[in-house]
Amino acid sequence: MYIYTKQRNDRLGLLKKALAIFEKVLEKEHPDTAAAYNNIAMVYKCQGHYVTALDYYNKALAICVKVLGKEHLDTAASYNNIAMVYQCQGDYDTALDYYNKALSIYEKVLGKKEHPNTAASYNNIAMVFQYQGDYNTALDYYNKALSIYERVLGKEHPDTAKTYNNIAGVYYRRGDFKKSLDYSKSAYRIFYKKLGINHRNTQIVKDGMKQTFLSTRKSSEEFDILLKDLQA
Repeated sequence: MYIYTKQRNDRLGLLKKALAIFEKVLEKEHPDTAAAYNNIAMVYKCQGHYVTALDYYNKALAICVKVLGKEHLDTAASYNNIAMVYQCQGDYDTALDYYNKALSIYEKVLGKKEHPNTAASYNNIAMVFQYQGDYNTALDYYNKALSIYERVLGKEHPDTAKTYNNIAGVYYRRGDFKKSLDYSKSAYRIFYKKLGINHRNTQIVKDGMKQTFLSTRKSSEEFDILLKDLQA
């Protein structure tokens, strides 16, 4: 823990030195300065210092809006970053507000059905609704994301698999274990094929799928058989 924290603090010190250079050489209202604010904010967010993270993210946002414009993709990314912090704090309404601001830009600039960034935005919004227990709305947004990923990235892309797994989680919480298993199987097949059996994502899906499988009152031995079939 000490080493991990020390590495974070060392990184933070280097990022602040970089920021000082950007502010001096490029001035405080430059996109590279905004990027430096974002980098520092990310470290504070990972440390759980959400108030400080928001302060730096908002500084970055102010630069993006003023220098790049209200409809620039970097502005959308800033909205997205701020939304994530509010989500971590459990302030889901504010998180949704910022996620929707980001989505509005992505839909306008990149299109509603053509770009993975728009799909990722749909995924983020879906996750918030899922946390709030609004499963129908969550599924609506997850399916919008899935439609883009399947069409643009393909049905065997890891981002497609992540969305399958997200949908599986919603159905699990609704108690629809059959549908949850169907989506978990689709996610597992992709991760197993593309990332391998030992990859973290593959293991996460496997564990979730096993939990769902056992909820149907079937045995661990039967699950092992299912797993072998999926790996074939």
